[in-house]
Amino acid sequence: MSEVSTLPPRPQPADALPRQRDSSFRRFACYFCVILTLTIFAGVRFHFRNMPLERDEGEYAYMGQLLLHGIPPYKLAYTMKLPGTCMAYAAMMAVFGETPGGIRLGMIFVTTLCAILVFLLGKKLSGLLAGTIAGIVYPFLAIRPGVLGMDGHATHFVVLFAVAGILVLLRAMKPMEKTTGPPSKALFFLSGLSFGIAFLMKQPGILFGIFAGLYWLWHERRRGWQWSRILLPGLLFSVGVILPYALTCLWLWRAGVFAEFWFWTWSYARAYGSIVRLHDIWPLYLQWTLPWAIRPFVLWEIALAGLAAPLWSRYARPHGGFVAGLSFASVLAVSAGFYFRPHYFIMLLPVGAICIGIAVEYAQRELLRRNWRRAAVLPLLFFVISFVLAVRGQWKSYFHLPPLELSRRMYDKGQSFPEDVVVANFIAAHAHAGDEIGVIGSEPEICFYTHLHCATSYIYMYPLMEKQRYARRMQAEMMQQLSTSQPRFIVYVDYERSWGWKPTLDQNRPFLDEAWNFAHLGYQLVDQVPAVDERLLDPHSHDVVPNPLRGERAGFYVFQR
Repeated sequence: MSEVSTLPPRPQPADALPRQRDSSFRRFACYFCVILTLTIFAGVRFHFRNMPLERDEGEYAYMGQLLLHGIPPYKLAYTMKLPGTCMAYAAMMAVFGETPGGIRLGMIFVTTLCAILVFLLGKKLSGLLAGTIAGIVYPFLAIRPGVLGMDGHATHFVVLFAVAGILVLLRAMKPMEKTTGPPSKALFFLSGLSFGIAFLMKQPGILFGIFAGLYWLWHERRRGWQWSRILLPGLLFSVGVILPYALTCLWLWRAGVFAEFWFWTWSYARAYGSIVRLHDIWPLYLQWTLPWAIRPFVLWEIALAGLAAPLWSRYARPHGGFVAGLSFASVLAVSAGFYFRPHYFIMLLPVGAICIGIAVEYAQRELLRRNWRRAAVLPLLFFVISFVLAVRGQWKSYFHLPPLELSRRMYDKGQSFPEDVVVANFIAAHAHAGDEIGVIGSEPEICFYTHLHCATSYIYMYPLMEKQRYARRMQAEMMQQLSTSQPRFIVYVDYERSWGWKPTLDQNRPFLDEAWNFAHLGYQLVDQVPAVDERLLDPHSHDVVPNPLRGERAGFYVFQR
């Protein structure tokens, strides 16, 4: 089995297991298992392709829709996220259509390619078996409702380009092991470019680029510094990292929206990142997300054994530093801002899947080294049983549900994404070309469904409710935009989850009253949709009923001018 080619050759102990070529049958079995697994989970995603969009997806889809009509980001929609993911959405919708189904078809290709790259990275590090296990585990972990993996979050795109960048960097370093000649310049640039695109998808993606650069420098230090071998590759790598962001800045500057882009992605983003205090991390986030994000526990226990493999297997030591560094970078990416939302953990899944493969691979090698050949199959057998039981548990809980029911189960009854579709259908049936919608709530997917522009640039209410210094200015600007545009439709979202948390809502009650009163000035109520059908609630369960802001029951109020 192949060792990672970018590390110094390890000393061969006298009793080391001889290197063996994988038999044709073994290779066929491994590739078959990876292809079968990818096909199965692609089929599961296809089954749920028409599941309603959630808020982040609604944001990317609406901004991507604007892009397809020639409207740049930050002109008609504000977000603190960099525009990479909405550009990716625009590309997927251009191919598959401007529908939830079209977006989810695109995500099948994205997540499948992610799994293939994880397989290749695991294979390059530790051999075919480790890569196969990583390639099998990743698509399962990445589809779990516990990390909201069925949705098209930006973290899927971060994984795609980060793992691609790592693979290209390892390939670029390979000639440096065999010759004193110059390394491949183009590959260093392409690796940096991949990490630059990962950053453009979501800011924490830059941490993988930092890890890769530091790993390469650490590797060069072990081999002995040669500035002639470092300066040009390092420069090309750095240029590749910077180039996507620099071109984006130039594009948005020429489009006349650079000031808005800079404010939302840097000034406001810094304020947003300072909201959560250390003592709030556990009760607000980790207490609820961590137990679900790292399930099934048995697979993550195997992953921890793989992370610790250099302590119990000599075969794991050559690349132990690489795996530890990648794990640390992944944890930092998940922890950015200390919010720990479920889909952030997707960035931890590649190294987790690789560690599972490492644990099985090197446990088997250690048993063979000790001539316990009959027991060598036990690590693989334990993994297979654990994986099959984990998939069966998810199937019983989620994978057999219809799309609407899965949406309710993933987000509990405190969210109303299926009802967004009902509201959008009503508006679309009564709207004319050129109409605008004033969405007083955090439901950008309504604008996407109706193919109408939002009357304000504030597609989320959360920034307006937060304890940050720009909140009052944002509230005033939003109301000014509503007053100026006088949209034909206004949707007042009357449930708590669309605005924030109760303590901050109580502190911003005057703004809530102002927005509610505006919806009654020159407008009439034409439709009202409950946030959740109470007939669907199980009286014996712990379903969360949405809390209303003003009425007796949470719901959507649709007003027409």
